[in-house]
Amino acid sequence: MKWRCGVCGFIYDGNEAPEKCPKCGAPKEKFAKLTADEAKLIDRSRLTNSLHMKLASFLEHVSEISKKGIDDALDPPCIALFTAASQHAHTISQMVKAEIQSHISKGKWG
Repeated sequence: MKWRCGVCGFIYDGNEAPEKCPKCGAPKEKFAKLTADEAKLIDRSRLTNSLHMKLASFLEHVSEISKKGIDDALDPPCIALFTAASQHAHTISQMVKAEIQSHISKGKWG
């Protein structure tokens, strides 16, 4: 079973709600049991959400590497490649953030 804190939205996995919310400290009474469909959606989306977060982290590394390559400025083709990587990493990072926001607003997070 899954329970959602009505104060902060924390999702708790267990047979009953916790005595207090691990995140915000709200009492047990503030938790609501999720429906089977809501719980299934969260279970299903946890893998994808984890992958989105790993991708966001990887894109940060691409941006850092690209900056070093641009700063090194070996030659114009290298600068062009690192510049393109930086731009694409930024665009995809923004897309990942938008997708995560969409998942949160649709209850596919937790």
